[in-house]
Order: sequence, then C-alpha cells, then structure tokens
Amino acid sequence: METHLADFMRGTADGDEAEAILQRCTHCGFCSATCPTYQLLGDELDSPRGRIYLIKDVLEGGRATASTRLHLDRCLTCRNCETTCPSGVQYGRLVDIGRKVVEERATEARPLAERVQRTVLRQGLTRRWLFDPAMRLGQLARPLLPATLANKVPIRHAARAWPKQHHTRKMLLLAGCVQPAMAPNINAATARVLDAVGIETIVAKRAGCCGAIRHHLNDHDGAKRDMRQNIDSWWPHLERGAECIVMNASGCGAMVKEYGHLLRDDAAYAAKAARVAALTRDLSEVLPPFEREIVSNLHASSMRSVAYHAPCTLQHGQQISGKVEALLRVAGIEVRSSAESHLCCGSAGTYSVLQPELSTALRDRKLANLAATHADAIVSANIGCITHLQSGTDTPVMHWIELLEAAIHPGAHLRPRKAVITKTQ
Repeated sequence: METHLADFMRGTADGDEAEAILQRCTHCGFCSATCPTYQLLGDELDSPRGRIYLIKDVLEGGRATASTRLHLDRCLTCRNCETTCPSGVQYGRLVDIGRKVVEERATEARPLAERVQRTVLRQGLTRRWLFDPAMRLGQLARPLLPATLANKVPIRHAARAWPKQHHTRKMLLLAGCVQPAMAPNINAATARVLDAVGIETIVAKRAGCCGAIRHHLNDHDGAKRDMRQNIDSWWPHLERGAECIVMNASGCGAMVKEYGHLLRDDAAYAAKAARVAALTRDLSEVLPPFEREIVSNLHASSMRSVAYHAPCTLQHGQQISGKVEALLRVAGIEVRSSAESHLCCGSAGTYSVLQPELSTALRDRKLANLAATHADAIVSANIGCITHLQSGTDTPVMHWIELLEAAIHPGAHLRPRKAVITKTQ
C-alpha cells in the first residue's frame, strides 16, 4: 500500500511504525472473512481492511470525524485478522496508533457521557483499592441490581489456601487488577498446581495493572506508567533468580509480551522491558514440561468433559494453540472443540461495557456453539472471557487451571456456577 504521511506524522516513532505496517497491506480482504464485527454488521468500514483505509486517511492528513472514531471503537482488537493475513500485517499495533491519533485530532469531542464512562473504566478497573470494594459492594447488592448489571457481577466465592511450601525454583505471577476480586481462586489454583510440580509462586506487592486497559482506551502515557511500575516491582525478583513471569490471564500476557516494543524508546527502561517481555510465559507454556509430575499427582476428576473457549489474546495475540487442551487431556478430561472457535466471544477488555449490543450478540453466538458440544462445563484462559460468557449461561464457566487443580487435589471445590438473572427492573 502506497503511503504519503502528513507532516505531523512523518519522522515520528508512531508514524514510522504505522507506515511500515500499512505498506505490508495488499488489500486482499482475507481479513474480512474472519472479522467478527464485519460478520455482524456487513459494513466494509467495520472490517480490518476498511479500518486500515480510515487510519491511513487520517495519518495522511484527512479529517478524523466522529464516524471514523465510531468504526475504530467498534473494533474488538481480537487480532483474528492477523492470524488470517497472508502478508503479516500487524493490525493490532496499527489500530492502537490510529485510535490515539484520531482521539487527538477528532473534529468533535466525544459526548460527555462517553468521556465519563471511559474515565471511570481507566481509573476504576486499574486500581485494586477502588475496584475490590466496589466489586464486594456489587456482590452484596447483586439481587437488587438490574439484570444487565447483575450479570456482570460474579457470585462471591472464597479462594483455596495459598501453598506454604518453599521451593528452589521460583516464578513470578501477576495477580491482575480485576481477577483477585472477581475470581480469586484462579490465582490460588495456579499457585497450588505450580507447588505440586515443585515451583514456588511469588506475587510482587507493587505489581498492578498490566497497562492494557489504559493502552486500549488511548491513555498510552498512563499505560506506560503501569508498565514501568510492574518492571520495577519484578526486577529485584528476576535478579534473585525468578525464572519467568507467569500469566494466567491471557489478556495480560499478550500485553506484557509487548513491553519491549512499547518501551523501546525509553532509555531507562528499554533493556529491562525487553527482558521482562522475553521472560513472560502464559501458564499453558509453563506446565507442559511437567506432565509427568502432573500425572503422578492426579486423582479422579468429577468433570468428565469440557468445551474450551480459546481467548483471542491467547490464540491470535500470543499465537498459542493446543497447549491448554493437551494439559487437560493429560488430566483425563475430554476436551470438546466448538464451531467458530477462532471468533471472539465479545468480551475484549472494556468492549462489553462500551459496545454492549455487539458484545452480547457475539457472546450469544459463541455460547450457542459451545452449548452444541453438550459438555459439562466451559473453560477458558482469561478472566474477561470467563465473566462475559458466564453472564449468558447457567453452564459453569471457569478457568482451566481451576479444573486441573481440582484433578490434582481431591479436596478442591470448583467454583459454583452463577445462575443468570433474567428479571428486569
């Protein structure tokens, strides 16, 4: 694709990166066939190819209109198009640059309600001291909430005990910003499984949000502050011999693996960020070498079959496929695949809040495909997907590590399923 960047973009880091990405695009349109929003809306401007044209126009000096912003907002950033693209177009990076520039140069401001909503999401979700008590309050008031809001609030449940054994081998775990309040047993189950294979799990006290929420809401400076704080929190442990940084939320993993790229021009952090990114592993990447230890610890599982939903941040963002399914099969659990397994469930970080109609349509389509497997439960690898899917079904939805932990520790209790609230208020 031929490009002629405007003066305000030419020679800048974002401009150089965007131009290189644009020049790889051959207009083939393969991406449209796998784009969830194009499948729902049938509008070329709601496909990756259409959005690339919109971004290119703005970067070349065209007007950044409210319509331009709307079509970019509707993008899930699922990166399914990257998996499909024969030319290797890094669309996810391009759309982040495009959204930032459109936000800065928009011909009209967002409506006040949108600005407030996005600010609340940026500030509220990324600070545990705000989110944790808000979630507890929501859980107490859940029976009184409107159905659309109540179904975003999971029933409160306690986490199992954190293992107390010390091991020579140590790995860091990012606790996450919303996961400890919404599903605290995921981190505990992770630590207990790692303990069973001889690894001690460390949670750095000051490590917080991975930065993805701010980054995808156009607060790139705020996202970089989150990244630097995490690097500072992890660095002493890495220097003392922690082997890697384990991610049990694939959305966080996809983001932390980008630290080296996003902080490449930061003289103080570039080298550290690159090392952190290189040492980041999804949990499904960490456990396969320990299959023998897992098998030796197995007990009978009460779950016979599961339908697996692979988060977009795992299969498209990190390009990891097949590992979760293999680990569950080692535990004697039948894993059933569903139709359209490549498509997004509609969660996509804050997307389910900002684009509720599209998000719900994608969720229901995904749940229909998962239900057709007739499995006992649904498992996934990202807290956003788990919460979003559970909001539309009474079938239990859980993290795959909880299921594996229950097979290793016979006293483990799986999370109780959350009945969907269908009343209206």
